[in-house]
Amino acid sequence: MPELAWLVQSFPNFARYVVVGFALAALFLWVYVLITPWPEFRLIRAGNSAAATALVGALLGFCLPLANTIAHSVSLTDVVVWALVALLVQVLVHVGLRVMLPGLKQAIEEDKAAAGIAAGGFATCFGLINAACLTS
Repeated sequence: MPELAWLVQSFPNFARYVVVGFALAALFLWVYVLITPWPEFRLIRAGNSAAATALVGALLGFCLPLANTIAHSVSLTDVVVWALVALLVQVLVHVGLRVMLPGLKQAIEEDKAAAGIAAGGFATCFGLINAACLTS
C-alpha cells in the first residue's frame, strides 16, 4: 500500500509544521494580548462578546496568512519569517484601528458588539488580503 508508506514517511514533516504553526499562533496571541489595552481573557471569562469577537477576528487575521504560508512554504524558516510579517500586519491593523476609533478600548470593555465586530472584522479582512499577497 503505497499510500500508507507515503503517510508514514510524511508524518514527521507534518508534525513539525503543526507544532510550529500552533507555536506561532500562541506567539501571536501572546503579542496581541500585550498590545491591546483591555484584558481579553478576563473580559471573555466574564462573558464579554465584544472582546471575544475582536480576539477571534485577530487570530483569524493571523492564521489565514499563516495557513497560506504553510501550504506554500519551502521550509519551516520560510513559515516563521512570513508568520512574523503577518504578526506585524495584525499589530499595524490594531494600532490603526485604535487611532481611527479612539473609544475602542472603552467600547470593548463595555461589551459593545459593534466595537468587537469592527475590530475582529478589520483584522480578518486585512489578514485575508495579507494571505492573498503571500501567494507566488
